[in-house]
Amino acid sequence: MNILALDTSMGACSAAVLRRDGATPTVFARQEAMARGHAEALLPMVEDILTEAGLAPGEIALIAATTGPGSFTGVRIAIAAARGLALVTGAKLFGTDSLRVMAKAALATEGVGGEPFAVAVDARRGMLYFGLYDGAARTLEGPLLLAPDDVAKLLPAELHLAVGSGGALLAEAALQRGVGIAAMLPELQPSAVALAAIAADSGESSATLRPLYLRPPDAKPQAQAAARL
Repeated sequence: MNILALDTSMGACSAAVLRRDGATPTVFARQEAMARGHAEALLPMVEDILTEAGLAPGEIALIAATTGPGSFTGVRIAIAAARGLALVTGAKLFGTDSLRVMAKAALATEGVGGEPFAVAVDARRGMLYFGLYDGAARTLEGPLLLAPDDVAKLLPAELHLAVGSGGALLAEAALQRGVGIAAMLPELQPSAVALAAIAADSGESSATLRPLYLRPPDAKPQAQAAARL
């Protein structure tokens, strides 16, 4: 089964194709760090990797996208692209949260895996996006939106590692409670390659994809406009 994976949820834009001609799949991918511009970058990436993989859009059987948490605009971009491409190609859909994808991506780094670890992303305003994973990056808890002190209360005694941009904040909060954990991979982002691997392993699909925000939007309608809605 050929899989197309898309991520625009945080500080990178990435796309990957997992092509399976036999027992061993081949992966083609693009990833670029960016704070904005995901909408303009994503579809050209998809076109490039489909060409590199030698696949037509109609040969994709499953389209995967991260569903959040992350930036409000970014989360919507990958989901909208996946929905549109699935409508055109007839492919099935798969979605999972961005922290689970980050956990899977972190396993490629020496020192991560084998024991439980946390993914902590700085969500601003003194909050963290948090997930807890076993040594194989399977979800134990989350994703949640919590203050670092509240996250520290959830950490099991055997956890000694946090990855992601909020790892240092979590390590500081844990230290205040007498718990020492190491912070690694502050630049870690969700990866379409990791997403494609999760989708392939799951054997699941969804009828549609819905965003996972965890927090209300910053922008709110003015009172008069809201009254007319």
